[in-house]
Amino acid sequence: MVGAPVQIPTQIVEIDCQHVWKELTNYIEGDLTPEMRDRIAHHLQRCRHCTAIYDGTRNVLQLLGDKQSIELPKGFSERLFDRLVLLTGQQG
Repeated sequence: MVGAPVQIPTQIVEIDCQHVWKELTNYIEGDLTPEMRDRIAHHLQRCRHCTAIYDGTRNVLQLLGDKQSIELPKGFSERLFDRLVLLTGQQG
């Protein structure tokens, strides 16, 4: 057919893991250009490590955005700090 539009296949430019990590929150929140969103989605389809980080980040953001807060047991923060000091061999 003469004059018919010819579809040109588009190629997604690869993105590295560190760039994906930097943009994950923006990806989850939808604050990216369509091109960058597609590049990250393409990367996540092929990279198990980044997919695991994406899932974890998404879960943390959902927990932080949850209106319900978790009540920590009395003295929890102090015990946690003491434990971290013990494990790292540092004194505060």
